Amino acid sequence: MKFSQSNMVLIVLSMFFLILASLDFTVASVGVCYGMLGNNLPTKQDVVALYQKNGITRMRIYDANLEALEALRGSNIEVSVGVPNEILQKLASNQVEANAWVQKNIKNYANVRFRYIVVANEFRSQFLLGAMQNLLKAVSTFGLRNKVKVTTAIDTTLLGVSNLPSQGMFRADASGFIAPIAKFLVANGSPLLVNMYPYKAYVDSKGKFLLDYALFKSPGVVVKDGALGYQNLFDAMIDTFHSALEKVGAGSLDIVVSGTGWPTSGGNATSLENQKSYVLNLIDHVKGTRGTPKRPGKFIETYIFAMFDENQKTPVSEKFWGLFTPNKQIKYPIKFV
Repeated sequence: MKFSQSNMVLIVLSMFFLILASLDFTVASVGVCYGMLGNNLPTKQDVVALYQKNGITRMRIYDANLEALEALRGSNIEVSVGVPNEILQKLASNQVEANAWVQKNIKNYANVRFRYIVVANEFRSQFLLGAMQNLLKAVSTFGLRNKVKVTTAIDTTLLGVSNLPSQGMFRADASGFIAPIAKFLVANGSPLLVNMYPYKAYVDSKGKFLLDYALFKSPGVVVKDGALGYQNLFDAMIDTFHSALEKVGAGSLDIVVSGTGWPTSGGNATSLENQKSYVLNLIDHVKGTRGTPKRPGKFIETYIFAMFDENQKTPVSEKFWGLFTPNKQIKYPIKFV
């Protein structure tokens, strides 16, 4: 079959637009965690409107708050929904319960864009993997496997002590817990969510890390790890997890930074200026495909904690992580995309 030049151009253009349509252009937008531990926060409808007004296309909530899910209908915001720690045993021991949870909180919201079901948050439990397996079966039963991924969120307390990212490993008492979970995620094409706070690492280091290193302000390489150089603590922490995952046979597992930020008050090195530096530099760092020294050229999906200051959290410094005050005022200009 012969093709004219004009036909060839049309074919090439058609292929280009098919590829273009398959790409996810929301990856350049950081998400924001929506915590609700405050008695002075805006209505759920106002919160969704605030996300839209500021171009925030991804939201993380910590349980299936039905009022929030109702407000998200038709919004085009991708939401990650948490499964509370206290119901893991019920979900792990009974497939009917897992099916009912997915029916009530996911299936019933066909016009909400779900990204992840986050099973537990920073919680070690013998029932975690079973709950994840049953929820994945439920998602598959309802034909939603291509629309929402089942995962969990961990934090840095599972890591052992390491001086360099390449030495990263899980604690001896944690590796047996995390290894089967990590392999489950790899097998099912889901990422591992990690709550990761350079602020806390900086404070806990008691002077080992410089503030500029934590705030993305170091003018050059601070930590040399073989052929790799680290200019900020954020990259070093991610790559420490990559190294730890390699050691439990899950080196290909993608990492999503599911919570990171900096408080403006209530503790050491807390100030509006430091939060501004961290948040703006973080967004600039992750919005492209720079990646980390160990995983260059890879987009780092990231969620900033948190949308609002939450006055019912403890201790005091936990109250002031918000990018917005409860009266919906942004603390400083932020371009989320």
